[in-house]
Amino acid sequence: MPVYEYRCACCQKKSSFFVKSIKDELTPVCSSCGSRDMNRLFSNFAYHKSLATIYEESGDPDKPGEKYYNDPRNIGRWTEKKFQELGMEMPSQIQDMIQAARDGEMPESVKDLQPGLTEV
Repeated sequence: MPVYEYRCACCQKKSSFFVKSIKDELTPVCSSCGSRDMNRLFSNFAYHKSLATIYEESGDPDKPGEKYYNDPRNIGRWTEKKFQELGMEMPSQIQDMIQAARDGEMPESVKDLQPGLTEV
């Protein structure tokens, strides 16, 4: 199910059109001014990597490279590894934060996990 993008020759606004099949005919009409004088654009596309590929490209958490921790997923990966090495069960709040980071959400403050911890 492709999405095609066009730019209006009259008002220069960009419009996106979703079609069910690549075989479907499309007569684009500008969503801003209603013109039919539309020029097709090269659309952006997404490339998704598997978690295994990301880990492989990041390197070994035992010997992290210079940019290892630039990817927040690796911080969670390191944390999981350390809890496992210590034979401790990771608190569900930390598991939730790591999963949220993997899903692209910014985790809540870590200080909320430890009562009595104050900022310096």
